[in-house]
Order: sequence, then structure tokens, then C-alpha cells
Amino acid sequence: MTHILAIDQGTTSSRAIIFDADMKILASSQEEFAQHFPQSGWVEHDPADLWSTTASTCRGAIERAGITAQDIAAIGITNQRETTLVWDKETGEPVHNAIVWQDRRTSDYCRELRDAGHEEMFTARTGLLLDPYFSGTKLRWILENVEGVRARAEAGELLFGTVDSYLIWKMTDGASHVTDATNAARTMLYDIRKRRWSTTICELLGIPVSMLPEVKDSADDFGMCRADLFGKELPILGVAGDQQAATVGQACFQPGMMKSTYGTGCFALLNTGDTPVTSKNRMLTTIAYQLDGKPTYALEGSIFIAGAVVQWLRDGIKIIRDASETQPLAENADDSQEVIMVPAFTGLGAPYWDADCRGAIFGLTRGTGPEELARAALQSVGYQTRDLLEAMKADWGGDGEDVLRVDGGMTASDWTMQFLSDIIDAQVDRPEVLETTALGAAWLAGSRAGLYPDMEGFAKNWALDQRFEPDMDEDMRATKYTGWKKAVAATMSV
Repeated sequence: MTHILAIDQGTTSSRAIIFDADMKILASSQEEFAQHFPQSGWVEHDPADLWSTTASTCRGAIERAGITAQDIAAIGITNQRETTLVWDKETGEPVHNAIVWQDRRTSDYCRELRDAGHEEMFTARTGLLLDPYFSGTKLRWILENVEGVRARAEAGELLFGTVDSYLIWKMTDGASHVTDATNAARTMLYDIRKRRWSTTICELLGIPVSMLPEVKDSADDFGMCRADLFGKELPILGVAGDQQAATVGQACFQPGMMKSTYGTGCFALLNTGDTPVTSKNRMLTTIAYQLDGKPTYALEGSIFIAGAVVQWLRDGIKIIRDASETQPLAENADDSQEVIMVPAFTGLGAPYWDADCRGAIFGLTRGTGPEELARAALQSVGYQTRDLLEAMKADWGGDGEDVLRVDGGMTASDWTMQFLSDIIDAQVDRPEVLETTALGAAWLAGSRAGLYPDMEGFAKNWALDQRFEPDMDEDMRATKYTGWKKAVAATMSV
């Protein structure tokens, strides 16, 4: 048993990756699934799609690796965070579509809670802001708006979970209703200092505590995957939300280390050690990982739209057929045009937290074409990252390397990474293994299984692929960023 099966259940696709005994990728399988947009600002997934694509990609990865379940030591799971599911504890039947982390339907309710003076209490306990991004108000919406659900929940018939909980419940045939501390910390229901569900918040939101899963370490015993799925019972030994798994995969184990992941959204985390740092700049305080009962905390900045802006170029306005086309387009853009895109398709995340503003493009001329739009889309990710890093560094105030470790699909673009380094005026390090989210989940499971090295040994294995150094004139950097800030201000005022 010298292999680890890592499940990476994301916002637009599910993936499974087989890692060998040296933590190298042996094989992978990936499937996209449908996104559902019932109303403006609403985003849903069919839970059946989450489960079917997860199961089929696992089988596909095992087959492509040329191994069997007999060769697998453990399963590690990483998942899109905050996405909210409620299902029948006996049948497993969901009562509603999964409400995705991007969904903004509870923005009015969050505003009501803020106006009533509750945000300080939420932040003190959970480290989060009152925003529809998180699971708590999504869960309340299901309880309030789906017929019969509240009565069933109060009768103890229904369970709540983020995607990890739902997958584990399905994989263990209902034997395990669990989550890990990193996912719990994103629900807006979990006290990250006392490390337990907050009864005060649950009562305020009208959520029965009986619905909530048991919270475990990130490397722990989460249950046994049933034998009929892959041919043998397999232990599930590692779980972490996707951004925390990427933090682990990037070996950001020392306070002051930072990573930024560029997937559908962009998420930057700064390790603050055993101290939860309260932000003065509307960053989030969260759990980076929890091992042996001890949480390590982080400051986090969340951008809702990163890779999704490239998907919009492809699927929305159809100026590209494949994401790889954006780099050559950006390279050929007209330097005399300063087109700025604010991709607030579902509102703006940190540090603005404006759920109601929507996207905008500034500086359009008759000469603006696909090249300039592609460049503006890629640059928007760099600008938003700078917003996050400046706020986190101001909060942290501690020592740390002025280096950003990056991962995710967009980091394959050298042009985008060079602009990122230029605009943040810092070194950007891209690792050899870009699948750091899955690698983090694999290491959590593999270390628990005794297959992989300890934290120190794992950190030594981190390997650099390419380093990007800032090469932009300071006046140019300042001019570009000032233009971005003006564009954001104009977008938020609409």
C-alpha cells in the first residue's frame, strides 16, 4: 500500500489524483459539471453531480495509474469551501441544491445582522465577517425557504455539511458525519478559539446544533470508504478545505509565510502561527490547519473571481476558445490603451466586501479588442492580489519573507505571474508541483498513514519551478495601481 488517492472536489470540476510513495503524481482524472444560476447572484450545484463526478474520477485515476485499491494506503480529501448542503440522515437525499460559496442570496440578511450590531460578535468568535460567502446564512436560507425543512431539521431528521462532509457521508454509507477544523472554520458557526460550534450563533440564526458534523483534526480518522466503491475498504485520513490544503501543499508551515492560489477565485493565506490575529483591514482570521489537536492560524484574503474571469472570456463573450489563448493575446495588446476590468460578477471580496456591486470595464475605445480585454482580465488578478497582500501585511506586522508562493491553473501563464510580481513588487515563486491543493490533502492522509514524512521532511521536499522578480518602474507601478483603485471605487459607487 504505497499510494494515496487524493480527491480535489472543486467549484467547476472534480478531480482525483494518485500520488506514489515519493509524493509524485502517477495519474489523474478530471470531470467538469454544470453550474446553475437561478437568479442574478445565485449559484448552485446539483449534489448528485458532486458525488457522481467524484466517484467516477476516483475510478478513472486508479485505472489510469494501473493500480488497484489494494495498492492504496489512504484517501485524502480537499474541497470547495463554504458550499452548503442539507440532506436526509437516513436516505442521503438532499433537500435542495448545494448553495455555492459564490452565492449572494443572503446579502440582505447579512446586512440586517450588521445593522442589528451582531458583526463584532461573529468576528470575535469565528474570525469572519458577516457576508453571504460563508455557510451559516446559506444554511438558514434553506431552513427558512424550503418547505418542511425546518420542522424536519428540528426533529433531528436532517444533516448539514460542507462538501467534504457530504462526500465522506456518501463514501462511508452514512457511518461518518464529520468535517475537519479548516472547513468548520469557514461556516461562520464555529468558534475558532474555543474550537467548538457556537451555540450563541446557532441560536441567533435558528440552526439546530444536531445538524452539525463532528469536527476533527486535518489529519485524523474520518471513517472507512465502503468496499463496493473502489474494490476495498479504504481509510479516509486527511481532510482540508482547498485553500488550507494548498497552504499545506506549499509547505507554508512557518509564521510569516504566504501563499496564493489561483483557481476559480483567488485566495491568499498568511501563516500567523498559534496566534489568531484580528484584522483591522477586513481580512479573515481562520485556521490554516489543525494537527494533534493544535490549530495553526492564518490571515486570509478572498477574491471571488480569478480564473473565472478567463472562463467568462471563453463562455460569456466568446473571444477565446481555450484559457491558454489569453497569454498571447495579452502579450500583443496595445500598450497605449489602459483598459481596466473589475470582475465583480458576484460582488467584491476582501478587502472591500461589497456583495452588491457588479463587474465593469473602464478605458474602452474603438480600438479595444480581444487583446486588450484579455490583458485587462489577467491584470485584474494581480491588482486584486496586491489589495490582499497590503491588507494582510498591515495586520500581521511580524517578520516574514517578502515572497509569495503561488499555485493553481493561472500560474501556468508566465506573463500573468510576471505582472503579479511587478504589481506587488515582490518575488513570486512557482513550485514544480502545481497541484498543491491535492498534494496537501495527500500529505495529510499519507503522513497519518505513516507513508509520508513528517512536516519538516515534507517542507524539505518543496521544489521551485520558476522565480519571478519585479521588473516594473516604480512610477509605472504606482500609476497602474492608482488606476485600479479608481476603477474599483467607481464600480462600488454604482
